[in-house]
Amino acid sequence: MNKTYSHVAMFMPTRPFSNDIGQVARADAMVEHALFRELQPATAHSLCEAAVLRRLAAGRWLFREGDAAHHCMFVLEGWVEVLRTGQDGEERVYRIFGPGQLVAEAAMFMPHGRYPMSARAQGTLLVLRLPGQALRQACSADAGFALRMLQWMGERVYQLTNEVDWLTGSSTAQRLAAYLLSLRSSDEPCRVHLPLQIRQVAARLGVRPETLSRLLAEWQRAGRVSGQQREWRILDPDYLAMLASASHRDF
Repeated sequence: MNKTYSHVAMFMPTRPFSNDIGQVARADAMVEHALFRELQPATAHSLCEAAVLRRLAAGRWLFREGDAAHHCMFVLEGWVEVLRTGQDGEERVYRIFGPGQLVAEAAMFMPHGRYPMSARAQGTLLVLRLPGQALRQACSADAGFALRMLQWMGERVYQLTNEVDWLTGSSTAQRLAAYLLSLRSSDEPCRVHLPLQIRQVAARLGVRPETLSRLLAEWQRAGRVSGQQREWRILDPDYLAMLASASHRDF
């Protein structure tokens, strides 16, 4: 087997969409995404036909940094962590993608044709694998979709620019407050489940693990938060919101 594609054997393909109404519904879920919602009917049909359902077990790789970038993924169930391994050998998780989100769509248009990061299943995962060729053909066939794709990429660049600015210009406390608040759910706004280990959260926020642990301990003593490992409760949301307020921009 070609070394570049050795990880593909980890995928467990299901039957084609045309043979399973449930799988057709999952393809419909993809075209309900904001990026695809206004596709011309023929373009939407072509993308759904090209998409393939894949199941992955926890810890399996969707792709690795440097692999030829032939597919992007639409997450149906589960979570995907996108990461890089630094020069020190430490894994740095840059983003977590969940149901209804696209993974690596930008890589389908990169001139070097390779994934700039790695992606791994965080728990059992169900995705639609969409060929980059089908995505590029859709852009050629549907001018409106091509424009939305440009707008989509522009928004992603803007978000990343703001993230870099925030990471380089904020304190550890400000970053941690913003991060914890971003993890709240509408059902339980005071409860936070960390999707990563503390050392990975520290790398994500650009601080040392011991610095992050020390700050959490200080906040616990002060009654700001309570918890351990990955399960936490926000006891003083106003304090965290005050720290995180600098992360909000007018546009």
